Amino acid sequence: MAEAVVGQLVVSLGAALAKETAIFGGALLSKEAAAIRGLFGKIRDSKAELESMQAYLQEAERFKDTDKTTAIFVGEVRGLAFQIEDVIDEFTYKLEDCRHGGFAGKMKKRLKHIKTWRRLAAKLQEIDVKLKDAKRRKQDYAVVAGTGGSAFAARSTSRGQALHFTRDEDLVGIEENKEKLIRWLTVSGGSGHGLEQNNCKVTTVWGMPGVGKTTLVAHVYNTVKVDFDAAAWVTVSESYHIEDLLKKIAAQFGITVDAADIEMRDLAESIHDYLQGKKFIMVLDDVWAARVWLEIRNVFPTSNFTSRFVITSRKHEVSLLATRESAIHLEPLQEHHSWLLFCNGAFWNTDDKECPVELQELARKFITKCQGLPIAIACIGRLLSLKPPTSAEWEDVYSGLDSQLAKDVIPDAHMILKVSLEDLPYDLKNCFLHCALSPEDYVLKRRKTMRLWIAAGFIREKDESKTLEEVAEGYLAELVNRSLL
Repeated sequence: MAEAVVGQLVVSLGAALAKETAIFGGALLSKEAAAIRGLFGKIRDSKAELESMQAYLQEAERFKDTDKTTAIFVGEVRGLAFQIEDVIDEFTYKLEDCRHGGFAGKMKKRLKHIKTWRRLAAKLQEIDVKLKDAKRRKQDYAVVAGTGGSAFAARSTSRGQALHFTRDEDLVGIEENKEKLIRWLTVSGGSGHGLEQNNCKVTTVWGMPGVGKTTLVAHVYNTVKVDFDAAAWVTVSESYHIEDLLKKIAAQFGITVDAADIEMRDLAESIHDYLQGKKFIMVLDDVWAARVWLEIRNVFPTSNFTSRFVITSRKHEVSLLATRESAIHLEPLQEHHSWLLFCNGAFWNTDDKECPVELQELARKFITKCQGLPIAIACIGRLLSLKPPTSAEWEDVYSGLDSQLAKDVIPDAHMILKVSLEDLPYDLKNCFLHCALSPEDYVLKRRKTMRLWIAAGFIREKDESKTLEEVAEGYLAELVNRSLL
């Protein structure tokens, strides 16, 4: 996403150039004026170069995964953009520093910074040479046949949770499993046989990533939790620590503990004592290993037969933790349900949510690529909803996906996620990448996230009628609507 970096840098360069009038409006020493004028000249040159490059990068990002020469060039541009940003940051800091202190102190700093302005101008000149060298190598070694402007997708390397956002329209093809899960969670059970865990019923939902495990369980959990005295949802993931997991469980149940100083044994006792005699439900989402449950199950009281545990996992061995036969294996969606989910996403803003006849053949091709995975269908559907509903626009998107698969670049339907990321404008990419800096399972707070975007300079006023907060709110809504948050 080098164009996102370059786009933000162009804004920073513009802000730096805006200071030129204010500086030359005051009295400057002759050497100081010459040094600053030379620096501003280099800043202006860098801004013009990067503005011209931004449009190219927007296309280059789309096919860098199938053209190694382009990938190297995009990486070099990203690195050089960061170096330019360092120069601008130092310039801004030093310039502000000159404004503090008494007259003698200011004059001393201004004389001292003459060398700084010359050094920064030389640095920008050095970066400019490197940028020209990178462009020359790109032209010398480019393989023309290897490029294609509409190649959108690339290999998804994320091993974390599938991106998801639970909406009613996403709940397609889960009716039977939903009813089964509700029945298991709400019907009181006896002591039972077999894999009864701590005399409490353990239900598991498992399947491949993106198949809709969390969506199903979240919907059922929100439906049945009102029937329990206490409820908790805890995401576990691949890397976890027992102490942190117990703290999460305590927090979700609303148990007040001194999280900083409490011993793990005391923490376990606090959870046990709080839940004693209560009818409770707890969801452990995205469990990677059966040992997680084996390490924490003794924390929970064994006397209440009406309490329930739900575990979601991509691992079959974890599904074996289920009490008796209380396990659901989620399979990819059937063709009918895939079609319904696709139309709900691609035509969400129409009254009938029906696919036009002239687009139906293409729509079925997209659905075939998604292999029945709800996350892929939802993402490609929402991406196409942002495009004009014409055969030409849809063909452009499809040809990119098809060319990538023909080159064996992407082995499965998770390529669809990359399509949605590549389609983001650079300002939205910056906002999304900022969210991606958070650790896995981190809870993003809406207001805090928007304020961080504003502080980082990702949000700019589009017109006088909207505040920065309103623009940020729109960006957040856009990322949610694209099924990326």
